[in-house]
Amino acid sequence: MEEQLKSLKVGFIGGGNMAIAIAAGLINKGILDSDKCWVSTRTDRTHCSWRELGTRPTLKNHEVLDNCDVVFLAVKPHNLDDVIVSELSRMQHESKPSIRISKFRNKLFISLLAGVTLDILEDKLAQIVESPRIIRTIPNTPLMIGEGITASCQRHTNVQDLEIVDALFSHLGMCVNVPESTMNAVGGLTGSGPAFAYVIIEALSDGAVRMGVPRATATKFAAQVLVGAGKMVLETGKHPGQLKDEVCSPGGTTIAGVHAMETGGVRGSMINAVQAAVNKTSKLI
Repeated sequence: MEEQLKSLKVGFIGGGNMAIAIAAGLINKGILDSDKCWVSTRTDRTHCSWRELGTRPTLKNHEVLDNCDVVFLAVKPHNLDDVIVSELSRMQHESKPSIRISKFRNKLFISLLAGVTLDILEDKLAQIVESPRIIRTIPNTPLMIGEGITASCQRHTNVQDLEIVDALFSHLGMCVNVPESTMNAVGGLTGSGPAFAYVIIEALSDGAVRMGVPRATATKFAAQVLVGAGKMVLETGKHPGQLKDEVCSPGGTTIAGVHAMETGGVRGSMINAVQAAVNKTSKLI
């Protein structure tokens, strides 16, 4: 599979933060050949970062579609129609558009579009591809450092498609196939979760700074606290509540801090944050 991945021609329609996180993570790990990676964007403002990776940036979506085996759809959800309309217009100017439709059948489409269901993706892509092979994913930005989470579901795919997607994303962290009915809910946690974690890290750092710790040290320690706590949950298999109790001595410092958190409504705020992210997802298209 490693050699197969190296030979893949991979393209991104849309060159924003998530797309570059995936590409940079795979290229930096030597999984993908940067010279076999295309990206199309609406303007050339983002091309500098992509050129630094050694990829092939372009302003034309059709160069990605024509040259790549795997196509990541990484535009804003409301811009997907523009991509389809543009390609339809190009096809109509060709003498045999049916040939292009047949050619696209050999491509795997991987969607990064939040809130866009498989039904919608199939309906739109079917205008330019017969029975499009689609993987819907929700990744997150820590993929860039190999600590990401990607949830996925699929339609019209084959075993090799699933192996390719699992191999790609497994090099960047966890890759889990889930029912589509849970995708938005999962995304509210995994996709938005890193931002929530950064807020917590900053807040913990602020607390330490308030008590006299230098900012750089406070931030480094706060980040490591979250890394260590997360690994404790994953590697011990213990419930977070049990691990919390193991730190809280009767009448001690930690339980005093936990009480302050509960008084401030931290638990409810975290639940509300995930719920708000999920609710917003349904309004993106």
